[in-house]
Amino acid sequence: MRRRRRSRKRRESESKELELEQEEELEEKLEVELEKLEELKELEEEELEKELEKELEEEELKELEVLEDAKLQEEEELKEKKLEELEEDEEELEELEES
Repeated sequence: MRRRRRSRKRRESESKELELEQEEELEEKLEVELEKLEELKELEEEELEKELEKELEEEELKELEVLEDAKLQEEEELKEKKLEELEEDEEELEELEES
């Protein structure tokens, strides 16, 4: 009887030890997977930040191009206006010379 009881207790004990070992192994695997997921998340966040920075730079460049185009347009209009004024002045001079 004692033998059976000891044998049964020993088997139960071994079974519990095996179960604990399996749980520990599983926990370790889960921790490793969790670390991998965290690293992946960090990489994705970094990638998103880079993409956002690139988009912002592109938007800023577009805005600068629009401003530059507007400035060039304004300069062109000023040149045309000065040219018209010069032509008018020339006409006035010719009229004065004729009279």
